[in-house]
Amino acid sequence: MPSPGVPAPPRTSLEDSYLELLTDTLETLDVPARGQFLQRYLRAVTHVDLRENVCLQLWDEMLMRRRQLSEALKRTVSLKTALMDVFATAGLLRVPVIIEYDELKKLQLNAVTDSLTGLYNRRIFSESFERELNRAKRYGLPFGLVMMDMHRFKEVNDKHGHPRGDEVLRVAAATLKKALRTSDLAFRIGGDEFALILPQTDAAQALALSRRVETVFEESLKPLQLSVTVGMDHGVANYPQDADNSEDLARIADERLYQSKRANQARTQEPAPRAPEPVASQPPAAPVTAGPDKPVSAAPISIEPAREPEKTEQSAATVNKASEAASKPSAISQAARAYIVPRKAERVSMTGTNAYAVLGEQGARRARVLDLGFGGVALELDSSEGLTENVIAILHVPILPPVRVNLKPVWSQRTDVGSYRIGCTFVS
Repeated sequence: MPSPGVPAPPRTSLEDSYLELLTDTLETLDVPARGQFLQRYLRAVTHVDLRENVCLQLWDEMLMRRRQLSEALKRTVSLKTALMDVFATAGLLRVPVIIEYDELKKLQLNAVTDSLTGLYNRRIFSESFERELNRAKRYGLPFGLVMMDMHRFKEVNDKHGHPRGDEVLRVAAATLKKALRTSDLAFRIGGDEFALILPQTDAAQALALSRRVETVFEESLKPLQLSVTVGMDHGVANYPQDADNSEDLARIADERLYQSKRANQARTQEPAPRAPEPVASQPPAAPVTAGPDKPVSAAPISIEPAREPEKTEQSAATVNKASEAASKPSAISQAARAYIVPRKAERVSMTGTNAYAVLGEQGARRARVLDLGFGGVALELDSSEGLTENVIAILHVPILPPVRVNLKPVWSQRTDVGSYRIGCTFVS
C-alpha cells in the first residue's frame, strides 16, 4: 500500500499494458520476424501501409522518443504517446482529428439518412435492396418492393410555400414509419419519391400495405388544411412473381407507379358527375309523405348505374304500377341500406394471414380477421352470441402493430362452414 499523503501512481490503461507487453515480446524476435509483425500491427492501428524496414526504424525512434520525453517530464511517458509523436513528426498523420463519440454517431447517421424526414437515403436504398433480395433468393422467401410518390405536391410548394411542402414530406415519412414492421425499411430516394423494402412479403400483403399508407396519409394531411388535394401513388413489384433481379423489379415497380399516377390524375381532373336529369317517358319516383308536417323520406339508395329508358311504349297500367310501388314505404332496412352505400376506402383481405382480434377487456375471446378497411373490420366467430353493442378489441394484423379499437357490430351472416361473419365499424 502507498504511504499516507503520497499520491498513488496513475493506473496503466489496457492499451499501454498491451504495448509494454508488445515491446518485451519484440525484443525476443529476430529482425525479419519483428519487421513483419510491426508492418501488420502499424497498418492495423494507423491504417498506414509501410515497408518492413521503415516500420523497424519508426519503432526504434518511438522507444528513443519515449526515453527523451520521460526524462524531460520527469515521469513515465506511455508508449502510445511516444508512438503518436513519432508518427506526427514523420508526417504520417497529416490531419489528426479529435471528435466526441456523440458527434461521430451524428455524422454516421447523417451519412445514411435524409435530414428532413429521417428516412434512409438513396445510397442505403441501393445497398439494402441488393442485400435483402439476395437473402430472399437464398432462403426461398417472397420479397416486395414498393415505389411511391405524391401527386400534386408541386402545387403545394407553389401555393403554400416550401416550408409547408416540407411539412407534407414529414407527414409522409411519419406515415411510413408507423405502417412498417421492424423488418421493413423506408427510404426517401428523391424530392417527393419514396421506396419501401418489404422482406418476407407477398404481392397481396405489399398491395394491402400500400393502400393503407395512401389512406392514412390522406387523413394525416387534414390538420394542415391544404387547398390542394395531395395523395400518394404506389407501384408494387414482387420476387419471384415479377422478376428475379433488382433492375427488373425496380423497372416494373416504376411502371406500375406511373400507371397509378396517370389513373389518379385522370380521376382528379374529371369534373364532378352531375345528377341525371329525369326522363320524360319514365316519371321519377314519388316521395313518401305522411302529411303536410311530416318529413319526406328519401328514396332507397342504389348502386346500379342509371339505365336508358326503353324505346318501346309502356302501357298506362305499367306506369301506374310503377308509381304505386314508388309511393309505398321502402322495405329496405337500415342495415341493408348500409350494404349498398359505397365504402370510403377499399377493404383489404386478410385471407391467408394470421390476422386475429382479441375481444373484451379480459381478452377471453378470439376471432379471425377476415378483412380490414379504413372504416371497419370483418371478424369470424364460432357464435354471434355475447357480442355487445360496443366491443373492445386488440387487432393483430401483419402490416400493423397491435392496436386497441372500439368496435360496433352492425351485421352478422352465417357462413357455409357454420361460423359467423360479423361486420363491425370503428367507433371513436
